[in-house]
Amino acid sequence: MPPLGLYVHWPFCAAICPYCDFNVHLMRDGGDADRGIWQTAYERELDHAFSLRPQGPVETVFFGGGTPSLMSPDLVGAILNAVNARWGLAVDAEVTLEANPMSAPEAHLQDLRAAGVTRLSLGVQAFDDAALKKLGRTHSAADAKTAFVAAQKIFPRASFDLIYARPAQSVAAWREELQAALALAPQHMSLYQLTIEPDTPYARLAQAGKLVVPDEDMAAALYEVTQEVTQAAGLQAYEISNHAAPYHACRHNVASWQGGDYIGLGPGAHGRLSTQNGRLATQALKNPQDWLDAVATHGHGWEVMQKLETEDAIAEAVMLGLRLSDGIVLADLAARGIRLDEARLARARADGLLTADRTRLQASQEARLLLDYLLGRLLA
Repeated sequence: MPPLGLYVHWPFCAAICPYCDFNVHLMRDGGDADRGIWQTAYERELDHAFSLRPQGPVETVFFGGGTPSLMSPDLVGAILNAVNARWGLAVDAEVTLEANPMSAPEAHLQDLRAAGVTRLSLGVQAFDDAALKKLGRTHSAADAKTAFVAAQKIFPRASFDLIYARPAQSVAAWREELQAALALAPQHMSLYQLTIEPDTPYARLAQAGKLVVPDEDMAAALYEVTQEVTQAAGLQAYEISNHAAPYHACRHNVASWQGGDYIGLGPGAHGRLSTQNGRLATQALKNPQDWLDAVATHGHGWEVMQKLETEDAIAEAVMLGLRLSDGIVLADLAARGIRLDEARLARARADGLLTADRTRLQASQEARLLLDYLLGRLLA
């Protein structure tokens, strides 16, 4: 069986950023955050997942959102205990939790660590106060630094996210911001290019001509300086947007990109499970109350639970594998029944889109910004 992970979605935020298209909802006082209701629902959905994929242990857990640092540490601990009671948690399990600097005071972080969290991922997004305001963030650069320094002291591993290719951002300014971020000695950074997602406030501003992001050439220049500065600091790009010191890559994400199984728990969560009936793709209802009602009625909130057909499995494996700098071993794909057309592979190598290593499916450095095109070349 593939290694097993768990993704836990907490759908609430204190404020919703104008660029965000994730399944997030404003957190209101009272019922939305009631620990008992949510604990019961999470545990019932875990029971359903266990009935389909009982083999363990769970090797990684990722609390995402939303803003999981708004969760009660007791609820986090209860979920981990429930996982351990069913599958068992691996002795060296990686347990990641995403946090917002404004919901990460040191005492709260200590409680999360005591609950079992081993890795904190801090949503900083910028170390520039003016940029943070435009991004709709409620913290300052100083708040982010304070929270990250505390996280480094408390957790075995800590990371933060930054967004680049922001409106009016220059290469020089981004280089300076990256160097300031690296001065905090992070072991891991996730560096994402800003994209304008449909049906977001940013999309409406862009359509009205009130928001202009860097063009493709500038975005590529910002990407290149990202690679240059992080590599010089010893944080290699192990994936398109993720950089880490040796042995500090996010194990949960790497396992998912390599085709591992993961349970999707909570509103809107996606999952992939190997079962007696084949590999299933799952997706839960997005609305929190609808999800809670479905779990109470059916024992789970999954609105999609379908077998991955061969073509879909191939496309997914190739798409995810190409995101990794090391790519994916072709023999591993073959072991999963996935074989690619040798002529297409040869042409992609000849055109410089794949590395010359014939044992791996590995995008060349030049092709890392052209993954959609490369995917089409391999699968069309």
